[in-house]
Amino acid sequence: MLFRRRPIRLETERMTLRLPAHSDFKAWRDLRVESRDFLTPWEPVWSPDHLTRKSFTNRVYWAARASRNGTALPLFLMRRDGAILGAITLDNIRRGPAQMGTIGYWVGQGFARQGYMREAIGALVHHAFTTLDLSRIEAACLPENAASRGVLERSGFKYEGVAQSYLQINGRWRNHVLYANLRGDRRGRSEAR
Repeated sequence: MLFRRRPIRLETERMTLRLPAHSDFKAWRDLRVESRDFLTPWEPVWSPDHLTRKSFTNRVYWAARASRNGTALPLFLMRRDGAILGAITLDNIRRGPAQMGTIGYWVGQGFARQGYMREAIGALVHHAFTTLDLSRIEAACLPENAASRGVLERSGFKYEGVAQSYLQINGRWRNHVLYANLRGDRRGRSEAR
C-alpha cells in the first residue's frame, strides 16, 4: 500500500490556508475581477487567459505538483465561512546550503487592511521554519507599496536593500525593496532607508 501525504492545511485564528481546488474557480475568478483595479498596480500584467477555467485548472495542477515536489507551497486564504480572501505562495524553495524560499501574496480588495495577510504570513513562515526546516524566507515589493511593506515589517521581516529592475509589474520593469525573515534572527531591528 502506498503512503499518501495529506494535503497541506494551515489553520489560523480566522482562516484555513490550503491548496487551490477545481471547485474554487468561480469564487477565485469573481474575487480577481472585483479586485482588478486594486491589484493591477502591484502585479505582473495578466495574460489574456488569466481568468479562464483552463488557466485555473493548470494553476490547480501546478499547485498540487509543486507542493508534492517540495518546490512551492501555493495556498488560498479561506475564511471560516468558505470565502476566498486571497492567496499566498512560498515559492522557489531551495534546499542544500540555502534552505530558503520566497513568499508572494495578494488579497482581494474587500479584505484588505483587516489583518488577514499578516495572519497568513505568520502561519506560513512558522510552517516554513518548523515543518519545512527552512532558514530564510525572502519577500520583495514595490517601494511605494506601503501596505505590503507594513505587513512584512509587522510580520518580522527586515529590510535588506533594493533590487534594480527586479520584476515586470503592470507592464514595466520595476525596482523592488527586499525583505527577509530569518529563523533565529539576531540582526536586531532595521529601518528602511
